[in-house]
Amino acid sequence: MDRAQERNPGPETDGSALRPAPAGAELELLVHGVGGSTPEKMLGDPRTVRITGDETAAIFRRAADAARPVAADGPRGEPVREAYVWCNLTSGDGTRALWLLLLPFMVVNLAHWMRPAAHGRRRTVRLYGLLVRLAALTLTVLFTAAACEVALDLVAWQCAGVADCARRHTWLGFLSPAAAGDAWWTQPGRRLALAALIPVALTALLWYLSHRTWNAYESHQPMSRDPEPEPDASALARPGFWYGRRLVARLRAAHTAAGLLTVAAAVATPTARFDHRPGGPAVLDLLGWLLAAALLGCAGAVVAVVCRRGRSERCPDHRLDRHLVRRLPVAALVLLLLTLVHAAWSRPGWRSAGRLPGDTAFGTLMLTQGLLVVVLAAVAHDLYRRRPDPRAAGHGLGGPAVALLACALGGVMSGGVAQRVADWLDGTRALLDGPPVLLTWQASVIPPLLAVLLVLAAHLARRTARLARAERDRVRHEHPGEPEDPSRTRRIAHARAMATLTDRTPLVIGVLCATTLLLGAAALAGALATGKPPEGAARRTYDVVQAAAETSQALGSWLVGIGFLLFVTWGRRAYRDASARRTIGILWDVGTFWPRAAHPFAPPCYAERAVPDLTWRMATWTARTEGRLVLSGHSQGSVLAASAAWQLSPSARRRVALLTYGSPLERLYGRWFPAHFGPAALAALHRDVACWRNLHRPTDPIGGPVRLPGDCGPEVDHEPLRDPLAYGRTPEHPLPAPILGHSDYQADPAFARERARLLARLRPDLPTQRPERPEP
Repeated sequence: MDRAQERNPGPETDGSALRPAPAGAELELLVHGVGGSTPEKMLGDPRTVRITGDETAAIFRRAADAARPVAADGPRGEPVREAYVWCNLTSGDGTRALWLLLLPFMVVNLAHWMRPAAHGRRRTVRLYGLLVRLAALTLTVLFTAAACEVALDLVAWQCAGVADCARRHTWLGFLSPAAAGDAWWTQPGRRLALAALIPVALTALLWYLSHRTWNAYESHQPMSRDPEPEPDASALARPGFWYGRRLVARLRAAHTAAGLLTVAAAVATPTARFDHRPGGPAVLDLLGWLLAAALLGCAGAVVAVVCRRGRSERCPDHRLDRHLVRRLPVAALVLLLLTLVHAAWSRPGWRSAGRLPGDTAFGTLMLTQGLLVVVLAAVAHDLYRRRPDPRAAGHGLGGPAVALLACALGGVMSGGVAQRVADWLDGTRALLDGPPVLLTWQASVIPPLLAVLLVLAAHLARRTARLARAERDRVRHEHPGEPEDPSRTRRIAHARAMATLTDRTPLVIGVLCATTLLLGAAALAGALATGKPPEGAARRTYDVVQAAAETSQALGSWLVGIGFLLFVTWGRRAYRDASARRTIGILWDVGTFWPRAAHPFAPPCYAERAVPDLTWRMATWTARTEGRLVLSGHSQGSVLAASAAWQLSPSARRRVALLTYGSPLERLYGRWFPAHFGPAALAALHRDVACWRNLHRPTDPIGGPVRLPGDCGPEVDHEPLRDPLAYGRTPEHPLPAPILGHSDYQADPAFARERARLLARLRPDLPTQRPERPEP
């Protein structure tokens, strides 16, 4: 793509491609899927030109087609083809590697869109969104609290306050009373104030990333049109769905303020404890209470902003709550500065000992997250039972399950960082008290969780092997009369069996969530009841229990450490290596399709740029030419294509045919996001577009049939394509044909055949000979 952009720096290189074309023109607009592609590969020509777009996302044509306006028939009687390349939206420059840090935020944002379909239940739907936004807010507080645990507790409070630890790390010498005596920075409050710069910098980085991507993604305005009545249509058809600029700005202000207030609370709590002791400084104690009241008031304002109604989708909302967006973070920053000044005030005789009160904070956060997930599950179940959908993942509980996984992932990442820093500061585990006990319990439940997942993996492997054996008989019956090749039969059967594992994802997620919930509750109860790590809590018990606790704690610490190192290594490699960055981009292709409606620090929604791009191109081309247009989407590109078709006006939709292949519209999106891609929404899309055809293979692990209800199902879904195209050697395939799986759908002759049929259905009816009247 970069080479094509160097040859063609802008859309002005192809004025003819944008000029009006003759009536009856035919165009195929190709949209690639996950992992990205190049325009040369999509168009099957090494010479391509960019006709519109920029370095991030653009539309390309073959050089031969771009040199002339669109004719009624392209070369070889085919429609002129254009390729929309959007891979740089998710795997562009090296800063995309920083998005790995935002993984829990992305996951909880997905939970917002996974609610069951429910018409006429606006209050319940709003309650569902509110609970997800509150869970997302707790993740921001959790991440900031983890940074405070590392910087304030482990470094500034514990290590700098222990002489041996400060001597091992000479860069802490100016903070240590043993090394620097009564120097200005050695007082605990001043050490905490200085260390607070680290979590403040983290919060500022998250704000910067969110604000930067907000300007790049959420600022692309969709086409203006009147809203339509939508009894069954998806919310993706609303004019303002892909324009979340106002909501993201409001949530960004609230989450930034929440991060700053968390830092202020972490600094103010030990200071208030010292001032509130008998004989403590009365003036500082009074100021501390006033600061605490102000912090609580500002925190209440943050929660109120998050609780406000979420998105306005009926029309693009161009308003910005500028006073709120500016004043709320500034107010939190002012309170933080006052807290730091208050903590840095001279307090003779104050010495740091033990841990900061982190157990209470992390325990409260974990309990709050658990309660939010339980209430969210009750709300989701109430929505589901009103309109049950047997294909919905987890019977409508997919959203609460994913929200729970986001909270668990945030806890593991927070505990992993704290454990690694504690081991680095105190390798002997004899100098420092270490991180909060709850974080140790969280790490200790990882081994039993992995054991459950291993049992589940063994069950799925056994079931897949059994299915592969059954598929061998089907493969033999599909090729009667051909010489059998047992190894090839096994490979085909294995590919088909492995492709079915995608349909087992709800089982995996269900088992993982149930196990996580039980083990998390056990960890919280153990930490609060004993106040000791698992190894200490198991002492004076049965030898088997003690050995299991010691093994689980040690192994959990190692697993967290290894996982953290792999995470950092992967991120560093992705920053330097474009291919690794593209691999991460595949994850973002699926996870960042949805707008940031729950968490503003999640990776940006690329569809808020891609969908308007496609909509503008289709609407302007059909308006100028009144021609026929086939919107051709592969994999994730089919989801973008469907979303763009929904955004067209009703008259423009009737001139567009939809060709999808390897499409996860029903298999993934319909099951996990039933409110937006459920059977009713997809059936409404089929009614709105001129015609729709979907291609799929039994060996494809991602794509599948659309499964529309009623008679329109076979009209949309083509029968499963053969894969491979030939079992043995044939005159058409003298060499063994590969098993294509999810790729190269255009290599199948059915692709060109179905595209031609869609174009034929788009053509206006030709005049036919009138039937002869019967003689009287």
